[in-house]
Amino acid sequence: MKILDQYILSRFLYNFFSSFVILIVIFIFQGIWLFIDDLAGKGLGMVIIGKFIFYFIPTLVDKVLPLTVLLSSILTFGTFAENYEFAAMKASGISLQRGMRSLIIFVLFLGVVTFFFANNIIPKSEQKIFNLRRNIAKVKPAAAITEGVFSDFEGTGEGMNIKVERKYGEQDRFLDNVVIHKKTNQNVNNTVIKAKGGELISSEDSDIIQLVLKDGNYYEELVPKDNKEKRKQPFAKAHFETYTINIDISELNNQDLEEDGNITTDKMKNVGRLIKDIDSLGTNNLEKVEAFSKNIVNRMGAFPPKSTVGDTIQTATQIPVTKISKDSLNSVDELLASLQDWQQLQVVNNAKNSVSSVLTTVVSKKEELQQRFKFYNSHILSLHKKFALAFSCIILFFVGAPLGAIIRKGGLGLPMVIAIVLFLTYYFIGVFAGNYAKEGNIHPAIGAWLSTLIMLPLGVSLTKRATADRGLFGFGHIIDRIRSIFKRKRKDSEE
Repeated sequence: MKILDQYILSRFLYNFFSSFVILIVIFIFQGIWLFIDDLAGKGLGMVIIGKFIFYFIPTLVDKVLPLTVLLSSILTFGTFAENYEFAAMKASGISLQRGMRSLIIFVLFLGVVTFFFANNIIPKSEQKIFNLRRNIAKVKPAAAITEGVFSDFEGTGEGMNIKVERKYGEQDRFLDNVVIHKKTNQNVNNTVIKAKGGELISSEDSDIIQLVLKDGNYYEELVPKDNKEKRKQPFAKAHFETYTINIDISELNNQDLEEDGNITTDKMKNVGRLIKDIDSLGTNNLEKVEAFSKNIVNRMGAFPPKSTVGDTIQTATQIPVTKISKDSLNSVDELLASLQDWQQLQVVNNAKNSVSSVLTTVVSKKEELQQRFKFYNSHILSLHKKFALAFSCIILFFVGAPLGAIIRKGGLGLPMVIAIVLFLTYYFIGVFAGNYAKEGNIHPAIGAWLSTLIMLPLGVSLTKRATADRGLFGFGHIIDRIRSIFKRKRKDSEE
């Protein structure tokens, strides 16, 4: 039996590593296309690009590994069934479960390794990629600018956001249709610059990069100290033929591309850090909601603030006790009817302004709280995904192995098609569930586990059918039942 286990395991490992190498190369090329604009033509050198690809490979494991397990399982057991090796095993009294024993042990070990990889290697790789791209953007300013969207332009003391329609020329130094939002010390965009063209000019011997803008307009909102002047909303506007912005990069010349910055996203954190941050984020979000609720209640005046015992005693000693008569007003309409016309207009306008102000505050705060809870949900989702990834490798093995024994087809034809269809189903269910979980439509734990839990009953069903030597679709008993009904009706008609 040891010889049989070794043979089955060797065939599976051959298909596993072959499929893994092929799939990882395919996904690498697909991923490179996402970052080709940030890497190519920036004078980075092959070493930096090679490091970027090296750091990028571990982030593909969550996609490549489940597909590899599924494909290698179908290939291995499909080949065994096609060559009647399973028939020989069953004739010798060896069941499908017994033949899968060595592979089950390997897949369980693979699940443990996958969790370790997802918990330690992938977060570190995500952090390396993030910091490498950020540091490249500092050393190569043109790399920080993405066509068609606003990009943070690092390396300036005051900071700015730049949007360009097109980059061209050597190292993308020439820019078309430039829009710049300059930031104040309070990180407020109060200056807008628009130009039809621009150029980034730099020298190896200089610590200054010049951003030369041509044929544009300059707009700045002025902030006077006098409140009366603020109401006038003053601004300055000018047209220019050439406008030069000097950027000091003296602190960036010695920039280390391998320097690690702070861990900022959920993908860069391991299980321990995620659990700690989930607890702190949840507590902080509740405090924000409670503080905002109290603020709105106080602004609306719906409930007077609770006074302390000392205030109550002091108030009672200063104000004489008077008998309060019962309120004779039963509705708002009666209150308005008791007022004069100008008073009614004043009360209604004040109420409208108060409600409008509160609604504006609520809408803006709602967006902020939604982003906070989305960030909180993404942490819970990432935590559960680390466990779900390891468990999915085990489940997809029990989907692929019996499926290969049922279809009885080896090679890269039909098994590849079936594996891709099943994986795409698994992957897109996970993507949609993850997006719903981040928005708070479903619990993040469900979003992380949904695709795996859907594959679980499929794996159990296929394993039972393969053990019982049944086909992929069990319609035979239904057809036999229909035939028996027609035969019975035919006998009754003949009689």
